[in-house]
Parts: sequence; C-alpha cells; structure tokens
Amino acid sequence: MALSALILSLAYQLSATSGPVDQALTATETPDTLRAAFTVELKSPKALRAFRFDPREQGANRWMLIEASGEDDDLDEAVAAWASEPAPDGRLFPDDLRLSVGQRVDVKDLGGAWRVHFSHKPSLNDGELDVWLAERVNAEAWLDPVSGRFLRLDYSLPRPVRGPDGGRLTDFAQTYFLESDPEWGLSYIAAYSMSFEAKGGFRTIRRDYSATVTSIEFFFSSRDAEEKFEAEQHRTSGRSLAGR
Repeated sequence: MALSALILSLAYQLSATSGPVDQALTATETPDTLRAAFTVELKSPKALRAFRFDPREQGANRWMLIEASGEDDDLDEAVAAWASEPAPDGRLFPDDLRLSVGQRVDVKDLGGAWRVHFSHKPSLNDGELDVWLAERVNAEAWLDPVSGRFLRLDYSLPRPVRGPDGGRLTDFAQTYFLESDPEWGLSYIAAYSMSFEAKGGFRTIRRDYSATVTSIEFFFSSRDAEEKFEAEQHRTSGRSLAGR
C-alpha cells in the first residue's frame, strides 16, 4: 500500500525535573522583583476593552482605559477584578506552573515541538473551584525542545460533568500563549483565551473572552534586584557549563 506521507511520532514519559521540560519550567519562574508595564486588549463577542498598566504610575494613570467599544457587563466585571489586584502584572507570570505540572509528564515528540501531557496539580493560588476543575480537565503544553521554552498551555473538558453546586458544565476550554523575553530569557503569558458553557435551572450561561498583550516592558523593582538576578543567572550558567 502506497502512502503519500508518513508522520512518525515518539511517545514516552519524562521527568519534569531535568532536560527541556525542566528548562522550560525554570523560564516561567520569575523573581518577585520583576515587574511589567503592558498594554492589553480584552475581547468578547460583544465588546472590546484596551488598557495600559504601569506599576510605576500612581492613581488613575496606573491602570488606564485607552479604548472601549460595545457593551458586556461580564467582561467589565472580569476587567475590574484584574485591575483591583495589588499587582495586575503578576497574571503574566505563570510562576506556579512547576507545582501544577508535577514530577513526571507524558511527552509526544512531533518533530518541531513536543506535546506534553500532565495531570494538573492544584497550586497555592487555586481556589476550591480551581481544584474541582483541575481533577476533570485535560492539560497539555506545547514545548520547543531546542529553546527549552513553552509555547502554549491548553486545558479542556473532555466531556460534560455535573457541577459542584448542581447544573452541568457542558464545555470548557482555556489556552495560554507564551513568549520569551529576549533580554531576560523568561517566559510570560502573551495571550489568553477562555470559553465555557454551563446549564442549570432552565438557564444556559456562556462566557467567551480573550486577552492579548499588545506591548510590554519588563524591569526590576530596583537596581539591586536586577544585579541579584543577573548574578544568579551567571552562577546557574556556570554550573550548567561545569556539568557538561
């Protein structure tokens, strides 16, 4: 039998504490002293909101609306919750990912990228609903083994489930797109999308929105913090070279 194309993929289990997976996780572990000023565009099927955040500013200039169109109370509620956080830029740093991934992962080598499947472990930042959902969703990451950086994270509900307070969650999908800062080599969330559908009490609730970072600037909270990070990076690089 003739085949016009043959795609060969290798599947195996790997430790998350060594090799490209460990390298990619390390790149997500940003120090608390790293801050970000950014512009973000939030969209739903009904509305668009764009904001500029800069932790160096005070008052209304810290989180500033720069564009708005359409009406969507749910989107505005999500934006208000984000703006009220002490450090809104913290959402761009997936620094609890190592705990969520766990010790071992299943990897499928697709040539240009690895598809990494893992059982999501609740982190210290997760609430009760997050813990409940983590036990029911599929979790996958796409990883570039050459650069040792994650490209995206996907969470999806394989089948409808009964909710913790009744009703049914019929659909859920969540995706994080990651990029790497060229100056510091750290990974950050450049875009995010979420959609879900729940039914109960003769009602259907749907949510669908995305957030895209359109510009970003990283800096440290002080010169001392920056020098400390650079010194640690130098020590880590030295240990890696010595171990070869």
